[in-house]
Amino acid sequence: MKKDRLNAEFCNCNVIHEDVVNRVSEKMPEEEKLYDLAELFKVFGDTTRIKIIYALFESEMCVCDIAALLGMTQSAISHQLRVLKSAGLVKYKREGKIVYYSLDDEHVKNIFDQGFVHINHKYMY
Repeated sequence: MKKDRLNAEFCNCNVIHEDVVNRVSEKMPEEEKLYDLAELFKVFGDTTRIKIIYALFESEMCVCDIAALLGMTQSAISHQLRVLKSAGLVKYKREGKIVYYSLDDEHVKNIFDQGFVHINHKYMY
């Protein structure tokens, strides 16, 4: 059984299906856009940033509140917020001396929700 699965992972043909290759090639986004997408997904590759995003689903929060919630230093949270901000995932507003962070827009929640759909689907089978 295991040998059959291994054989299924490799294509043993030497024929290039030019119609398929050409059709897919025409639909491929520009290299720069694919690079930007890969960079965006890298931002989601850190558990602390995922926790911050999840917290911001519930409420806008200041650095002090996020640090208390996650049991981390304000400095560490500020660093992660800078990463999230530069990726366009969070925004901030200043009220006097306090800076409040929130999700940049609804797209962020959609990306996160799709990730959860995928993860939950994996556990269903």
